[in-house]
Amino acid sequence: MDTMPSGGEYIVIKAKDNGVNVIGLTRGHDTRFHHTEKLDRGEVMIAQFTDHTSAIKIRGKATILTKYGTIETDD
Repeated sequence: MDTMPSGGEYIVIKAKDNGVNVIGLTRGHDTRFHHTEKLDRGEVMIAQFTDHTSAIKIRGKATILTKYGTIETDD
């Protein structure tokens, strides 16, 4: 039995600087941008992989938490 809510896994993104871009990319034959958010220092976003979102691109200084561990973007 699947214990995860409908949709896919979640990640947490915490901005370490102003102007961090979080970009959702579509699933399917052609990968395209479908959603963007801009985070300022200290802001946190919880993002989910879904039937429509196959990848999430992060630009800027941020900490990303996943079930696989924590990732720090390079300076």
